[in-house]
Amino acid sequence: MKKYTVLCAGLCLALAFTSCKSSESAYKKAYEKAKQYDTQTAQQQAQPVETSTAVVAPVQTRPANDTRVTDNADNVSVRQERVSMVSGTGLKAYSVVVGSFGLVSNAEGLQQRLRDAGYQAQIVKNEDRNMYRVIAATFDNKADAARSRDQLRATYADAWLLSNQ
Repeated sequence: MKKYTVLCAGLCLALAFTSCKSSESAYKKAYEKAKQYDTQTAQQQAQPVETSTAVVAPVQTRPANDTRVTDNADNVSVRQERVSMVSGTGLKAYSVVVGSFGLVSNAEGLQQRLRDAGYQAQIVKNEDRNMYRVIAATFDNKADAARSRDQLRATYADAWLLSNQ
């Protein structure tokens, strides 16, 4: 009985060792496949390639004056956009924009928070970009608007100046 056990154990060990060794042919196949890939790549690079550019969507051109920086002699940038009044009393030459939204309800929420804080907030719409701009304050001169923008940046870091001249 012991002989059969030892014989079975030896047979199992022999099978285990022979199945674990690596096959030289597997390495050879991988090497030949890589060599074939390199040869194909080299041949493709040697041949002139004809390229055709497919246009997926038509290109939309816009005039270069959609948004521009004007009067930057005092190093205060001002965007000029065509806007229409949605909610508010009216705009002066320079306005401080503290938020831009795609939905009017979001703009109204910010407008209400600004009004609760004591600002005469207004909402205008830029039809070209389909964006609602929330204006915290509006001024006749650029210097006052820049000072107000700098104060508002403590709360609204992305505040910027809008000119509707």
